Amino acid sequence: MSNQGWQEWRIVPLAPPTWARGTSWDRMPSKAVARLLTTMALAALLLPADAHAGPPYVTDDPEPVPYRHWELYLAAVPDLAHDGVTSTAPHIEINYGPVPGVQLHTIVPLAYARPKGGPAQYGPGDIELGAKVRFVEEGRVMPMIGTFPLLELPIGNASKGLGSGHVHGFIPLWLQKSMGDFTTYGGAGYWLNPGNGNRSYWLVGWMLQRRLSERIALGLEVYYTTPEEPDGSSNLRFNLGLVLDASEHHHMLMSAGRSIVGDHVFQSYLAYQLTL
Repeated sequence: MSNQGWQEWRIVPLAPPTWARGTSWDRMPSKAVARLLTTMALAALLLPADAHAGPPYVTDDPEPVPYRHWELYLAAVPDLAHDGVTSTAPHIEINYGPVPGVQLHTIVPLAYARPKGGPAQYGPGDIELGAKVRFVEEGRVMPMIGTFPLLELPIGNASKGLGSGHVHGFIPLWLQKSMGDFTTYGGAGYWLNPGNGNRSYWLVGWMLQRRLSERIALGLEVYYTTPEEPDGSSNLRFNLGLVLDASEHHHMLMSAGRSIVGDHVFQSYLAYQLTL
């Protein structure tokens, strides 16, 4: 499966401009964050289902697209902060399995940016490239384990808020476990975030999904990022997600959530997915 890379959120295909980062709330104690993420990680081992992974969530999974199969997405990822809006409008995501256990990935976006009180901007955004590699198959006890490195190329106009102006990279480790109607996955990764006023940061996230029927799956994710700026704050956010399988090949994916701690942000994701 693929990343939304809302990510960003997967993890979105373009880094938000400075005006879209919001203001800081009181920070959650690091021990509380650690307890929450540890509890969700233990759930992955206790919930050993056919389910979508990656989109519509920021948190990704280690499961690549099957050999010689395709995933095609037409999607939008709006983010609303107190001082502006950013979105892909839309973006195209393509995933392909060239060999067993490996997935090639790209996102090509059109980007939209509108600062509060300023003019709206629209144009090409930063392009995302990646390759997902599964190291360990899921077993009775062992979770599936893999990585999904990403590279973001600065194609968008940074002065208009349509791109970051720098090459960004992401190096993660993802785990996944399934049992019956439940699938859970998550992990952590390090974002290389160059540029004046930026700092590289960690992302840690976990998702739990339940398939309600052959056509409907609901999920909840929580993810945490360390500060992206030297004087910035950590962020803890959640998303509720829904996957609707119209048929074997046609799917609708959506999610929405907001900040719990950190920058004031409402984020969402909406996509049509074609699997071949």
